[in-house]
Amino acid sequence: MKRNITHYRVIYGDCDSMSIVYYSNYLRFFEIGRTELLRDMDLAYREVEERGFFLPATEAYLKYLKPARYDDVLTVETTIGFVRKASSRFNYAIFRGSDLLVQGYTVHACLDRNDRIVRFPDFLINLMKGD
Repeated sequence: MKRNITHYRVIYGDCDSMSIVYYSNYLRFFEIGRTELLRDMDLAYREVEERGFFLPATEAYLKYLKPARYDDVLTVETTIGFVRKASSRFNYAIFRGSDLLVQGYTVHACLDRNDRIVRFPDFLINLMKGD
């Protein structure tokens, strides 16, 4: 199973007035992990788009366990949960040291340039499935 580990230091702009990471910013951290996972597989998301395919999120789930705070160094662990004909799921776990702070997933459809749901192209499905 493909896995990416990305580190991110929380900036003040990520936080609310209590210096705690604002809840929706974890979705940005998920995106950072997903983008870096694809990059680790030698495929920049820009290249996917240039080939005429887009992967919009259709579902997101987050379970908040502990807060992250300003200046924390977070570890975002991203794996591929599944790849189906026209959708995929990415799983995430965000840690501060050994403490699990947030876990969740996003599901993404595969669309063409006309916003139609299409099958994953061979180049992408083979890469994501590890074939």
